[in-house]
Amino acid sequence: VQLQASGGGLVQAGGSLRLSCAASGNPLHINTMAWYRQAPGQQRELVAAITSRANTTYADSVKGRFTISRDNAKNTVYLQMNSLKPEDTGVYYCAGDSRDKIATLVLDYDYWGRGTLVTVSS
Repeated sequence: VQLQASGGGLVQAGGSLRLSCAASGNPLHINTMAWYRQAPGQQRELVAAITSRANTTYADSVKGRFTISRDNAKNTVYLQMNSLKPEDTGVYYCAGDSRDKIATLVLDYDYWGRGTLVTVSS
């Protein structure tokens, strides 16, 4: 299974971006998908996760601003990011797991994309 993330870029504070992550190879192995981010010098942290039945979870810092969704027919997960803040800056990684339940630990995920950089300027 391969995960390809896209959609990162430079945006001003208050702006929006939408990230996409397409699964290929054998995407039927993936049930839960998630977005993590890693700021310079920081640990990778969960941003949001979604199961195949669209159960979701969000980090407290992004609730009300970010929305995770998926298109199972396209094997793609999205992260709509609104009202972006400078502290949202980081490399955003897409992750996938075969288990169909919300998972929050990095070690819970078997598949990882290469990441896409999001930079929010003040």
